[in-house]
Amino acid sequence: MSNSSTATTQWVGRWGFVLAATGSAVGLGNIWKFPYMTGEYGGAAFVLVYLACILAIGVPVMMAEIVFGRRGRGSPVDALKAMARESRCSPLWSLTGWMAMLCGFLILCFYVVVAGWALSYVWKSISGGLGLGNVEAYQALFGATNASPWTLGGWSTLVTLITMLIVGKGVQEGIEKNVNWMMPGLVVLLAVMIVYAFFSGGFGEGARFLFAFDPSKLTAGALLAALGHAFFTLSLASGAILTYGAYLPAHRSIASTTVLVALCDTLIALMAGLAIFPIIFANGMDPSSGPGLIFMSLPMAFDHMPFGGIIATVFFIMLSLAALTSSISMVEATIAFLERHTRYSRRALSVMVGVVLWIISMMAMLSFNAGADWTPGGKTVFDWLDYLTSRWMMPLGGLLTAIMAGYVFNRQALKDELAVSSLVWGLWQFALRYITPVGIVLIFIDALGWWAIDLEQQWMYLLALVAVFALGGEVWRRRQTG
Repeated sequence: MSNSSTATTQWVGRWGFVLAATGSAVGLGNIWKFPYMTGEYGGAAFVLVYLACILAIGVPVMMAEIVFGRRGRGSPVDALKAMARESRCSPLWSLTGWMAMLCGFLILCFYVVVAGWALSYVWKSISGGLGLGNVEAYQALFGATNASPWTLGGWSTLVTLITMLIVGKGVQEGIEKNVNWMMPGLVVLLAVMIVYAFFSGGFGEGARFLFAFDPSKLTAGALLAALGHAFFTLSLASGAILTYGAYLPAHRSIASTTVLVALCDTLIALMAGLAIFPIIFANGMDPSSGPGLIFMSLPMAFDHMPFGGIIATVFFIMLSLAALTSSISMVEATIAFLERHTRYSRRALSVMVGVVLWIISMMAMLSFNAGADWTPGGKTVFDWLDYLTSRWMMPLGGLLTAIMAGYVFNRQALKDELAVSSLVWGLWQFALRYITPVGIVLIFIDALGWWAIDLEQQWMYLLALVAVFALGGEVWRRRQTG
C-alpha cells in the first residue's frame, strides 16, 4: 500500500474542482464540433435544447459520479466498492469502476495523438511553418505530419510526457496548480480572438450562424445530436469526474458545482464559436469542415489576416491547453487506483503508466502511416480505440451509473452526501430513473446506427423505454423493501 491516500487528498482552492472538471470537459470537440452543431441545427433554439439535455442527462450523471467519488473517497473502483458495501449490495457493481478507469485510459491512448496535432501547429505557427496560402498546401502539410511516424510520434510523445509530468506532481501541486492557470489562460486567449474576430468583417454573419433562433431545424437528428454531445462533452463514464469528485471537500455543494461546470463548458464552446466562425465567414470558407476546419481551413484564413501569425499562435496554444486539460483528467483515475493499491510513489507510477500509455498510443499513431494497412475487423488501432470507448464503454458506463444512483445504492447515503432540498432530490432521482436512462439508450441506438425508424415510431419506442424503466424500478424497489 502506498503511504499516500486518495481519501486525504482534496482540492485546496475554491475553484480547484470546477477548473479541473471544466478542463476535463473542454476538449478539441468543444472548439469546432459544438459551435458547428449549434449553427447547423437552429442556433439559439438548439442551444436551449442542448441545455435541456445537459440538465436531463449530463448533470444528473455528473452529480451521481461526484456523489460516488466523494462518498467513497477513492478511484472509480474503490469508490464503487465502498458504495456497494455501504448499500449492502453486490460488489460486482464495482466492475463499472473498472470499465470507467479502462475507458479513460484507452481514450487517452488515442487522444494524445490528436493533442499532438495541436501542439505541432503551435511550433509551426511560431517557426513560420504556416503561411502556405492555399487549402491544398495545408492539406499536404497536415498529410505530411501524419505520414511521418517520427514527426507524429514525436509530438504524441511530447503530449504524453507533459501529461504524466503534471499528474506525477500530485493532485494539488500538479493537476490543480496547472489547471488554475491553464483554464483562465484558455478563456483569456478565447476572449482575445473574439475581440479580433469582431473586427474581421464576418462577426455579424458568424453571430447569426450561432444564435439565430430557427426552430424549424430542430429535427429528430438535432435532438439526438444534442443528447449525444451533452453526454460526451462532460467526460462522463470515463473515470475522470468520479475521481475528481473524490477530492472534493465535504462542505462544497455537489449540485451547484455540477451546474457551474456544465455552464462553463457550454460557455467556452460558444466563445469558441464566436472566435472561429467570424473568421471563417469573413474569408468565405465552409463552416462544416469538421477537424479540417482547425488544421486546414483556419490556417489559410490566418494567412490573409493582419497579424495573422500572432493570432494563429494564440489559437493553437489555446487548442493545446484544451487538449492537455482533458488528457490530464483521463489518466488520473488509473494513477489514483494504483497509488492506493501498490507500494510505489505517484512519481514512479506516472513513469510506469506513462510507458504503457506511450506504447499503446504509438500503435494508434501508426494507424496514420506505417500501420494504416493493418485493419483487424476493418478498423485501425486508432479507430478501434475510438469505437470501443465512445460507442460502447461510455454509454454503458453512464447507463449503469444512472441505475446505481437511481435504483441500487442506499438512498439515505446518497441523500446525505448530496445534501439538497427535497425538490432537487426528487428531480434528481426522477431524472436518473426514467429520463437519463432513456436518453442514454437513444444515444446507444443512434451511435450504433440502429435508428432506422420514422418519427412516429420513435415516440412509440420512447414511451416503451420509459415504461420499461418505470416497471423495472418498481419491481426493484419492491424486492429491496421485502
